[in-house]
Amino acid sequence: MSEEDLKSELERLRAENESLKKRSVRGTSIRVSEKGAVSVYGLGRFPVTLYQEQWVKLLDMGDEIRAFIRDNQGTLKAKT
Repeated sequence: MSEEDLKSELERLRAENESLKKRSVRGTSIRVSEKGAVSVYGLGRFPVTLYQEQWVKLLDMGDEIRAFIRDNQGTLKAKT
């Protein structure tokens, strides 16, 4: 491959990479997993998957979790 071909291929790959990055920013979605659990996609690299009883327990703790975050704001990091 010539240097010009390599530069052309590099630019093509960079453009493809940017396109894939933009496409992955599509928000969150909820699905039923193969094992019958609830999976939430779009919060991070991997889905968050819990069984329905675990989701209900977690959602019932919503106020407690918010208070914990508020009380520990100085030591917690935020993903940007």
